[in-house]
Order: sequence, then structure tokens, then C-alpha cells
Amino acid sequence: MVKTIAVMTSGGDAPGMNAAIRAVVRRGLDCELAVYGIFNGYEGLVQGGEALRLLRWDDVGGVLQKGGTFLGTARSERFRTREGRGQAVLHLLQRGVEALVVIGGDGSLMGAQVLASEWAEHVAQIQGGSTPQEITGRIVPQLQVIGLPGSIDNDLYGTDMSIGADTALNRIVQALDNLSSTAASHQRTFVVETMGRHCGYLALLSSLAGATSWVLVPEEEMGLRWHQKMVEAVDQARRIGRAHQMVIVAEGAKHADGLPIRSEEIKTILNDRLGIDVRLTVLGHVQRGGSPTAFDRILASRLGAAAVDFLVRNPERVHQHMLGLQKNVVVATPLLEVVEKSQAVRIEIENGNYSRAQELRGEGFRNTLNLVKVLSRITPARELREDGFVAVLTDGADAPGMNAAVSVAARCLINEGIPVYGLRDAFLGLIKGDLIELDWHDLVGWVNRPGSEIGTARYEFREEDFARIAENLARFRIKGLIAIGGWDTYLKFEHLMKLREQFEEFKIPVVLVPATIDNSLPCTEFAIGADTALNNIVEAVDKIRHTAGATRRAFIVEVMGRQCGFLALMAALASGSEKAYLPEIGISLAELNQDVEILKTSFACGKRMVIYLRNEHSSHHYTTDFIRRLMEEESKDQFEVRTAILGHVQRGGSPTAFDRLLASRMGAFAAKTLFQALQGQEFEVQVLGLRGRGIEATPLSLALQEMDRQHGRPKRQWFMELIEVANVLAKHAPLCTIAAE
Repeated sequence: MVKTIAVMTSGGDAPGMNAAIRAVVRRGLDCELAVYGIFNGYEGLVQGGEALRLLRWDDVGGVLQKGGTFLGTARSERFRTREGRGQAVLHLLQRGVEALVVIGGDGSLMGAQVLASEWAEHVAQIQGGSTPQEITGRIVPQLQVIGLPGSIDNDLYGTDMSIGADTALNRIVQALDNLSSTAASHQRTFVVETMGRHCGYLALLSSLAGATSWVLVPEEEMGLRWHQKMVEAVDQARRIGRAHQMVIVAEGAKHADGLPIRSEEIKTILNDRLGIDVRLTVLGHVQRGGSPTAFDRILASRLGAAAVDFLVRNPERVHQHMLGLQKNVVVATPLLEVVEKSQAVRIEIENGNYSRAQELRGEGFRNTLNLVKVLSRITPARELREDGFVAVLTDGADAPGMNAAVSVAARCLINEGIPVYGLRDAFLGLIKGDLIELDWHDLVGWVNRPGSEIGTARYEFREEDFARIAENLARFRIKGLIAIGGWDTYLKFEHLMKLREQFEEFKIPVVLVPATIDNSLPCTEFAIGADTALNNIVEAVDKIRHTAGATRRAFIVEVMGRQCGFLALMAALASGSEKAYLPEIGISLAELNQDVEILKTSFACGKRMVIYLRNEHSSHHYTTDFIRRLMEEESKDQFEVRTAILGHVQRGGSPTAFDRLLASRMGAFAAKTLFQALQGQEFEVQVLGLRGRGIEATPLSLALQEMDRQHGRPKRQWFMELIEVANVLAKHAPLCTIAAE
């Protein structure tokens, strides 16, 4: 069984690497392993000495929210040589390292694969050398390697997302939002260059999330006259009155002859052909800098902990794998396969086989590229028909990303020739007959807006409402509905379905799109709005940590979620908070007494701040204020106890890239599902969800069977499996020391 491991970061730094290191170290120490940190990547491994150091629990404290990698990363020409790799093997042998965890891109993982494949030869050479080197402990016959994907480009085979990609995407989207405001003020066109030498992920996804006018990526073949099409699109947008235009180009985009397309070249083309004010912004390394998003912290923590678990729980297996997240499940893929298939895309692009390159990127990439082409159109492909409308509503509490879902769903339907109404204030609009016809050009600017432009409302049906709804469905010739909302929305449509025999007008197809910050809906692992709320919480907790100073304080932070603990648990994991009180588990007096004792011990051991997260409904009687008063009373002036109730700040602000993209994908899928139902004259109420194979539609009757109706949450919640990881990573090391003493 593995007893000693080492962890390193290599290649370009990526936000979230520190979270992965922290998870490897703390999970390893919790499993009673010795954990070495290798400083400065492969160069440090070749150098040896102080570049390889034992890491303690507290060595990785306070790194979760920091960008970059505290272990450092560097290029190593020496490691590229066989002699250099021999030195690396010697230094690992001297410390008895049996397994190496490498966090990086395909080049870094290829280096680990080569090192592992040559290991036995180097060991034999070291043992049989004329001047045998000093090696402590037993000879390790074979090095085990676990790779973790760390790259903002998100270009690694074997994982849906790599560590750092979500943060980089959010940096780009925030920059686009900022540029949009100044561009609109001056009627300017901006050309924005993103990273991505061999992968267009960042450019393509930021184009969708930022509602840009044009995008150029390495995986798409550029025709000989691509620039003319781009110029015509920008010119048309200007002539119809759009305040600004944005062109996104990945640094690896190429001409038809394979030569690179320079962003300066695009600026010159637009300047010369249109005579307009064009500005160029090269985002550069700002994309990989700064504090990681909640998604990247959680992804890195899950993969880092899983790396140790794979080594410890499968002692008979020799690991040379990369762990990635596929369909929200941690999956191991052979390192050699990861490297070969990741580089295969690059080779296909270099050879001009663009369709094959897109195929290797996966169906999601191709679908996104096609969706961007639809949404970047200046006008719809078809003229609007006159045989009826589809109506869209946003119901219940607002959730960041609702506007993006409305915008994309409506534009996809309009593109098929189906006119779309927006219902003002959800069902109230249908009851009062307050509808607005949605316009293609206005919808373009909705993607990044918070809240809901057509309004939301909490409303309980009255008996007389149903006849009015039926009357207005007929009056406005509404032949289908898309409803974006939460659990209450689902229950309302269940009620309306039961009245179909009484009201013939209710027999129309309906598609329900999950949108709630609580993330408490059936058939989906993520609901629109939850990621933005999670990031708002994590940012708030990070700021609370900044107030620690020299004072010993315990904070109880209350978060939303109703009867679902998603926000509390995931925010605790992403922020490093010591505990999360969840409604799924509840709170007991015995638990509170134990928490008080842990607090006393933690502060006695030198800890300066402890943060507990409490879901608003985790207990009816043990409220946030009750817990504060209890802990304050028991502290005996050893520490202070404060509370922070975050309230509606959790659902405010512009939606994150994740929520915009999820909303866009679900909006497009809702439009497609409804369009097919209209063609087939089907009247099913269908619920959308993201899980397993991607976005799927499930009949409402089946979806409701997955719910715990009493508590308004799914019977099975995937995130509850992360409780153990969150608890292990948040423990305070001195507790074990004091207990032993």
C-alpha cells in the first residue's frame, strides 16, 4: 500500500491549482500518508534538495482562495533529457515517494507518463552504478502517477472541464461586459483576443455568454472570404441600430491556408472596409489570474481528494491515469490515452481536417458552435408565421440567468418562424392579458442582465383565474409555453394539467426550465442561478476572512436554500469553511455542544477564525442567533461570535458564465423540444434537466416522482456525497495533536 506521495504543478498556472494541492495534502494526511510538495515543477524535481519538502496540514491553510500555485511552476529543459529524468527518479527514491500527483496540461501529463515508463530502467541504473547513490527506505519498483487536468484552455481529453477553465471564462465574460458599456457609449466596435493556441473553448463559450457579433476559433475552417462575411455582419448590425459590436478571436485561429489570423489584422479590415472606430483588446494573462471561482475550487478539491482515494483504495492496481470530471462523476482515463487524444485535435487542425477536429472535441462543442451561429445572426432565418404564438414566462423567485434563457429560447423559436410573447410577471400576465411580443434585436442584449426583464411573481391561483387563463390562451392564440422557474412553478403546471378536461385550451405543449438558486429541482444536477448564488456566497465568505486580523472570531453565516443544503455545503467546500449545517441532516443539541468544544480547542491551538455556514431552514428552533448566543455564552471570553445573514445579495448581480451558458443551452433545448412537440401535435408537459448524457426532457409526471414533496427537494441529491470530503478538508490539524496529548 502507498505510504508516501508527492504533488506538483506544471505548465501554465491555472486558478484552482492551490485548491487541488490542498485537497491532495489534507486527504493524504488524513489517510496517514507522508506528502511531499515539489516546488517549481519538473525543474524542482530534477534539482532536488529543498525543492522537495514535506508538507504539513497548515502549510496548505489559506491557499484555497488564491490564484496561481504556491508550489510554483517552471519550464525544465533538463527534464527533457534522459539524464535529467534519472536525477528526478533519484530524488523521488531518496524520499521513498511511491506515487506522484501531477496537476497540469497535456505536456505536463506526458512528462509524467514518460517518467513512469522509464522508471524501472532508471532504478536499475541507479542501483548498479559505479558510485551508488544513497537511497533511504525500500526501492520503489514502479512509480504510480495520477494526473489532474489543470489548464484554462480546457483542451484535455478525459474531462468535461479542467481546473482553471471556469475562472478564465468568467474573467473573459466580465471583460466583455465591461467593454460593452464603453463600446455602447462611443458606438464602437471591439476586437477581443482570448487565449487558446490550439483550442477555441474560451473564445466560443465566451462568445455565447457575451452575445458577441462574431467569433473565430481554431477548430472551424475559414473560407477564403470569411472576412467579407464578418464585415457584412458587423455592418448590418450597425445599420439596424445596435449600439456596439464585439468580435472574439482565439489566438490560434487560422486562415484557410493555415497561417494565423492576427487580431490586429481583423481590426484593420473592419477599420478600412467600414470606416468605423475599432479598438483592440488582448486579454492576455489576465484570463488566468485572480481568485478561482467556486466551480474551480470545488472541481479541484474533488479531484485532489479523489487522487488520494484512488491510490489508497486500490492498492493492488498500478495507476498511470488522469482523473477528470465526466458528466459530474470523477472518472479515471489512462494517461497515454489522454495525451494521445488531446494532441490528436491539434494534429487534425494543423492538417486542415477541421470537421475531424470538431468531432474529437465532442458533440457539446459542435452544438455550441452551431448555436452561436444561430444567435449571432442579424435577422432570423425565416419570416414569422401567423398561425399562433409561443409564450415564455419566468415564475417565482428570480434567478440569475433567467434573461439568458428567455433570450435564447425566444430567438431560436423566432429563427424557426414562430413569434414569441413574453408574459409580464409570470402567470399574472396570462391572467390579466399583459403580454409583449419579443423582438429579436432587443433580446440580444438580455444575456448578461440580472433578474428577469419580463418580471417574476409569487402567486397562488384562485378559482376564477383558470377561466381567465383559458380565455387569454385562446385570445392571444398561444399554442405552446416555456416556463422558467422553480418548484412552485412545477406544482402550478401539475395543477393546470389536472384541469385539461375542464379547459380545452390547456391542452398545449409546455416545457419547464429549472431556474432556482436553491438547486432543488428533479431531473437536474444544476439549476439556472445556483452557480451565481454560490459564487456570491463564496466571495462574501472570502471577505469575511479578511476581517480576521489578530482577533479570534467565530462567524455563523446564514445562506438561502430553503430545504435544500446545496448552497451551504458547496459554499463550505469552496470557501474552506469549517462546517455546514444542512436541512437534510438537521441540528441537535449534542452536536452544538460538540461544536462549542471544537471551537475552544481550535482557538486554544492558535486558530484566529472559524466560519460555520447555516442553511436558513436547517433547524426551526436552533436559529442563527440562538447558535451565536450559545457559543458566545460558552466561549468565556476566549473568542467572539458574530453572525452574517447574506439575504438577497445571494441572488443579485450579473449571472456567471456558467449560468449564462447553462441558461443558453437549456433555452435552446427548450425551443427545440417545443418546436418538435408543435410539429407532432403533442401536449406533454416536459421538464428539462442537466445530468448523465447532457440536457434531457422528462415528462412532468415522472419528474415529480423524484421529489420529496414534504421538503421540496429531490429524494436523491448528488452533492450530499461530498460531505465527507468537505469535512476532511476543513478539519483543524492541532485537534489531533491535543487529543493525543
